[in-house]
Amino acid sequence: MAGVKSVAQVLGVALLVSSLSACGGGSKEPSLETLTAEQIYKRGEVVLEGNGKAEDAIRYFQEVERLYPYSEWSRRALIMTAFSQHKAKEYEEARSSAQRFLDTYPNDEDAAYAAYLMALSYYDQIDEVGRDQGVTFQALQSMRTVIEQYPDSDYSRSAMLKFDLAFDHLAGKEMEIGRYYLKRRNYAAAINRFRVVVQDFQTTTHTAEALHRLVESYVGLGLMDEAQTAAAILGFNYQSSPFYQDSFNLLKGRGLAPEAKGDSWLRTVYRQMIRGEWL
Repeated sequence: MAGVKSVAQVLGVALLVSSLSACGGGSKEPSLETLTAEQIYKRGEVVLEGNGKAEDAIRYFQEVERLYPYSEWSRRALIMTAFSQHKAKEYEEARSSAQRFLDTYPNDEDAAYAAYLMALSYYDQIDEVGRDQGVTFQALQSMRTVIEQYPDSDYSRSAMLKFDLAFDHLAGKEMEIGRYYLKRRNYAAAINRFRVVVQDFQTTTHTAEALHRLVESYVGLGLMDEAQTAAAILGFNYQSSPFYQDSFNLLKGRGLAPEAKGDSWLRTVYRQMIRGEWL
């Protein structure tokens, strides 16, 4: 329909991260069947822009789809249904509506926003799921879809930032569990967690601490070659980190120093990260 802007343009950047605010109200409304698709749609917008609940806006947008299923307003109402459901924290419903939009309008100008909204619905649930990291992996996968399929969209950069944060979150969970085991002197279990961070999450903010905790764990097991090698990697990459000073002091107290020794998995990491020997 000529003259109708994309929903993404209408919502603007604020729709990515915040709720809308204004004031609204109204008298007793007539039967929605007597209104045009545009009139019903506008009522949903008024609720979102006012102080009403997102759940109330959902009803209007869904009615547009029901009463005018093949109209341009129905297309717009579907993406707004997904947005309103996300705002109402109805995340599964938001994903379902966004996926239906993508299935029905795969080449639409709002397809990038629908894909981003799906990813955001996973991302916003990360802190609600405790130790179950399945939703974090789903967020990563969905954010990657936005980045790869819609690289020139307004949502690609936001998806990149949230991808990095979700990736860091996964590493943080590994660290949390590793510290739990380390505190209880279950060194082998702790090493398994810290190793994942060093090998699979090297670009996150947790790598320096993971290396230090490996030093502590290996010292606890009496495996000094591994402890010295972990400290050597830590010193090369994060010498200014307080974690390196802690590792250095821990080894020094035993008459040792950071040094690549032995032939463990850490020695392989040392050759790759410091000497550039990847083969």
